[in-house]
Amino acid sequence: MSAVELLGWLGALTATLLGLPQALRLMRTRNTEGLSLVAWQATLVINIGWTAHGIVIGQWNMIIPNSLAMSATFPILILMQRELGLNLFRVLLPGVIGGGAMLLVDLLAGSSAFGTVALIPALLANGGQSVALVRSPRVVGVSPGFLVTQVINQALWLGWALLLPDAGTTIAAIVTGCVAVFNLVWWLLRRFGLRAFGAGSVAAPSSASRISFDS
Repeated sequence: MSAVELLGWLGALTATLLGLPQALRLMRTRNTEGLSLVAWQATLVINIGWTAHGIVIGQWNMIIPNSLAMSATFPILILMQRELGLNLFRVLLPGVIGGGAMLLVDLLAGSSAFGTVALIPALLANGGQSVALVRSPRVVGVSPGFLVTQVINQALWLGWALLLPDAGTTIAAIVTGCVAVFNLVWWLLRRFGLRAFGAGSVAAPSSASRISFDS
């Protein structure tokens, strides 16, 4: 197996597992503190869009993980919808529309244009989570396993894209990876006592908010 194939399938494996730690944490705790609904709606856009891109360029290591990743994204969105009391159709619709739009760009304008457009949901997913980590009074609903896997996943895809090469994936992996690193670092700072910004005073920590590094 060549280096590009190895990185591609490692990227595929981590992409498949990416949402699993967050889904398990949410199912176990039913706690959405620190989670961003916009971020997970954008993640659904990413799942659909990159599955379609993998089909267009004939890369199974994109098709398989992104299609399987939806099996974690959907439960997360459904659980968040229930906890927040929102309409499920309205929660899922933006992801379906966004994924379709990414496919149209890929077919009509090519890989580089797709990679540039793919930055929009990627920034919404990671940037939305960044805002939630900065502003939420507590972040105990966020899985550290998810944040770590996200950083590893983007590093693997960047290496794969540079070796292939694929301009669309390179552009997306660099930008998304930088934001993913920020999210992990900021989560650590919050769990070690950094207070929220712009969300008012923070309540005294309870037993649920003690430092925990489980998934």
